[in-house]
Amino acid sequence: MEAHRRGQPWRRYVSVFLIFSAALNVVSAVTHYTIPEEMEEGSVVANLAADLGLDVNTLSKREIRLDVVGNKKYLQINKDTGELYILEKMDRELFCPIKTASCFLKLDVTIENPIRMFNIELEIMDINDNTPHFRRDKMHVDISESTAVGERFSLNNAIDPDVGDNSVKTYHLSESNHFTLEIQTGRDGSKFADLILQTALDREQQEVHHLILTAVDGGVQARSGTANIIVRVLDTNDNAPKFDKESYNIEIMENSPIGSLVVKPNATDLDEGTNSVIVYSYSLYTSEKTHETFSLNPNNGEITVKEMINYEDFRIYDMEVIATDKGTNSLSGQCKITILVTDMNDNHPEISIKSYQSPIKEDIAVDTVIAVVSVSDKDSGENGIVDIHIADELPFALRESSDNYYELVVSEPLDREKVPEYDITFTVTDRGSPPLSDNETMTLELLDVNDNVPQFSQSFYTIPVMENNAPGALLSSLTAFDPDLHENQYLVYFIIEKEIVNTSISMLFSINPENGNLYALKTFDYEIEKEFLFHIEARDSGVPPLSSNVTVHIIIVDQNDNTPAIVSPWRVHGSVVEEKIPRSTDKGSLVSKVIAIDTDSVQNSRITYQFLQVTDATLFSLDQYNGDIRTMRMFSYRDPRHQRLVVIAKDNGEPALSATVTIKLSTVETAVKAYSDMTEVPLEYDIFSDLNLYLVIGLGSVSFLLLITILVTCVLKCQKPMPSIAAPPSRNSVISDRNSTIADSTLVSNDAYWYSMFLAETRKGKLVVRQPVPKAGSRYIVSSLPRSTGLTETSDSAASTLQYPK
Repeated sequence: MEAHRRGQPWRRYVSVFLIFSAALNVVSAVTHYTIPEEMEEGSVVANLAADLGLDVNTLSKREIRLDVVGNKKYLQINKDTGELYILEKMDRELFCPIKTASCFLKLDVTIENPIRMFNIELEIMDINDNTPHFRRDKMHVDISESTAVGERFSLNNAIDPDVGDNSVKTYHLSESNHFTLEIQTGRDGSKFADLILQTALDREQQEVHHLILTAVDGGVQARSGTANIIVRVLDTNDNAPKFDKESYNIEIMENSPIGSLVVKPNATDLDEGTNSVIVYSYSLYTSEKTHETFSLNPNNGEITVKEMINYEDFRIYDMEVIATDKGTNSLSGQCKITILVTDMNDNHPEISIKSYQSPIKEDIAVDTVIAVVSVSDKDSGENGIVDIHIADELPFALRESSDNYYELVVSEPLDREKVPEYDITFTVTDRGSPPLSDNETMTLELLDVNDNVPQFSQSFYTIPVMENNAPGALLSSLTAFDPDLHENQYLVYFIIEKEIVNTSISMLFSINPENGNLYALKTFDYEIEKEFLFHIEARDSGVPPLSSNVTVHIIIVDQNDNTPAIVSPWRVHGSVVEEKIPRSTDKGSLVSKVIAIDTDSVQNSRITYQFLQVTDATLFSLDQYNGDIRTMRMFSYRDPRHQRLVVIAKDNGEPALSATVTIKLSTVETAVKAYSDMTEVPLEYDIFSDLNLYLVIGLGSVSFLLLITILVTCVLKCQKPMPSIAAPPSRNSVISDRNSTIADSTLVSNDAYWYSMFLAETRKGKLVVRQPVPKAGSRYIVSSLPRSTGLTETSDSAASTLQYPK
């Protein structure tokens, strides 16, 4: 701090005044110091101990109070050194806001033990620490463009809180071609600036001038401040309104809507305010017709359509428009406007159907003319040229015959069944822009011709008919369709005549000629007739008539109407069969065989066998498919001698039908051989060397059964009427296979699923047993079987056979 104090550049003036006070015995001194403002904190002002004669050694023990006017400490005394230093920066402009030559700060210093009081007067010197500034950053000056050169305009002066040379000394103006600056000095030394107009102004060239005024103080390091001067040039009515163009050529379409804008001539006035407000009007050179046709808006100059414009009435309109401003001494300008009316496509083309024929036949020839039309348009040029067309998908075409006349011709074959009627729309369009069009529609009806053959829904009808049907029953409805109309559509149905087994088909079936309902005239029997094939014709009533036929296949469906007939074992009277069997028969031996036949077919003829009653269920078994009755064990002494077996043969129909047979078996103490197994096993023995009693009995039994079978067959055939050569066999008879060489005693069955047959041969002392395995559903021919279970020795006897197709 001492070093800082020694380096201060100012002079220190100290005046000490001693005032003696007798009552308090206190000496008060006034000490004067001078310092510059804005000294740094900690800077030493003076050494009070040296200046006031105080002992530095005792100073630290004494109480020192330093009172500053305003109750704010700016200074402080160092007790160790006795120096007065700056505690807070001091601003001269704050202490002395009013500009004066001198600015003082007074301090009271009180030191106790002993009490001494000192007055210190601190003069604060000004430094150039403030920049000149203007009260307003922007100054607005309004000058009329008619102001004379040399006119003076006062400006606001700048303010600088500093005093003396540090205050404002001069002003500078930015470069300008129209203005210059003149500086004035006030009585207190303040500096003022006046703005002088150097050249005349023109608002239309430059409406606003921007200037910068700079104030500079007189400090060693000069400071400056600036303000913007905005000079606005005020307008005078020195410009007349002017149009964008001297003349306008406008085209307008006739029939333009009333109120539509025609043109808006634009006039401008470089002046402003009322001097630039423009009013539009027609001049005296504008015709009355123009006044009546077009309206002129006085405010914006818009010219609009006032009444309907007709190209044919008036084609050119000339007018002169004046634009006048509203200045005190008003000025005006004018322009010429020529309006050309252009023709528009305002007439629709017209079409007229001169002649046409309807209805027409659907088989009309291609290229036949069916209508003539004419077209016209009142417009001219492109607007009057007319084009005509019809829809592309129609089977018709237009052909020009002469000017504005066209013929409608058939371009494709017609078909009433596809399209019975056409709505033909003629569309005429002119070539104007935008094009106008009109249309006319005519309806063309097609007459039917008989050009469609009746069609059945199927080409082949298969009709199943259950046998035993009632005569006159409806079998089916065979309906054909003909898309023609009226008599060409009315159909009649016929059965094409043919003979079936010397019988006319019309004796078997009939058809309703009106609706095609097919009826059966008789009851059919599946066992006699199984199917019929014939044709039905549908014919329309057109001229000439058209027809088609369809094949009908009648299939007679079998019904379970035949009860199985048991043909083996043979029964002469009643249903009881007596058989004898050796008591020594082995287990598994064939005791008897039940064979039943059913003249029905398929499921209805499939026979199964079951025991209804059996004396001993453990002794015999019955094969449900082939009817074989076999022993399940050997006879014992406890078994009764007589066995009663009741077998039922049942078909597979719905409902099932059946037949029963009762077999009474008697056991004998003989060595009669039972039926051999149905496998092909050769049993060799010499029948001539060993005349065994059992063999004799067996052969005798077989011969007897064969004879009985032949006799019964002959009796049955004699009881039934003999069928004619042409007629089929009767319904419930056991029929013989036609065109075959099988004897009349041969039996026929439609299903041999259950059949098993054996063949006995006695050639060369061998007995051969065969068991064929027939195919299900095949037709088999079965011969009569012998009744006896034994084999009788015989020679040259016909073997019993089972024939089946290979």
